[in-house]
Amino acid sequence: MARHPGGFLQEASHQIAAGGSAGLVEICLMHPLDVVKTRFQIQRGKTDPTSYKSLGDCFRTIFQREGLPGFYKGILPPILAETPKRAVKFFTFEQYKKLLGFASFPPGLAFAVAGLGSGLTEAVVVNPFEVVKVTLQANRNSFTEQPSSFVQAQQIIKSDGLGLHGLNKGLTATLGRHGVFNMVYFGFYFNVKNILPVNKDPNLEFLRKFGIGLVSGTIASIINIPFDVAKSRIQGPQPVPGEIKFLALYKGLIPKIMRLGPGGAVMLLVYEYVYAWLHDTVDLK
Repeated sequence: MARHPGGFLQEASHQIAAGGSAGLVEICLMHPLDVVKTRFQIQRGKTDPTSYKSLGDCFRTIFQREGLPGFYKGILPPILAETPKRAVKFFTFEQYKKLLGFASFPPGLAFAVAGLGSGLTEAVVVNPFEVVKVTLQANRNSFTEQPSSFVQAQQIIKSDGLGLHGLNKGLTATLGRHGVFNMVYFGFYFNVKNILPVNKDPNLEFLRKFGIGLVSGTIASIINIPFDVAKSRIQGPQPVPGEIKFLALYKGLIPKIMRLGPGGAVMLLVYEYVYAWLHDTVDLK
């Protein structure tokens, strides 16, 4: 029996709203670690006089030279992007999962393939915002001296256009980053969540989901970071030819895990709880 269009639209609106909420909460909590991760990935090696010696040195230097707002450089593009980005992420995951169910995919494999599809879709939406964000994060001037997100975007378009050398620079690496991450992230989370028994105690159940989400985000971060480093290097300041060898494909891994481990758990939990709340309060009215 065909499903009524109104039912699909209502469910889709819940998925989009819950996904957008998950993205907004995660970016507001975890953006400082994204700044630190990007700085590590684009620095020019030990010969660079501005090179950070350690994770602690990076935090300390940014705070001393740029102040607390330095940790929130480039936050506007992801805020503008995160709501539609995560809405796309979770909505398309649910739709790909449904389509794969019709195609008789094994449930365990369907989670991973649906994650891959959602990641590739998400990458196309978010890449222009990533180009602006990385450019702003690479700027080591004080927060008040750097251009706004909109001015930076205009400068990129004016000098390099909208194509693969301009506002869509690094698209291939972004496709790899998001596709691989979401494939592992969703595949691991939902498969493991279905295996581990549900706790009747709401607090223990929250911890069960958070723990699985934390591990999912951590594993996905470790596997996809080479694509992330490539993306940051392509979209950020270009190195001087011959001075950098691209062997450090795991640069910025620690701050990335610190962000996307707990951040991944936060996103999944916010999505699930907001979706359930919308279902219980809106659908039952």
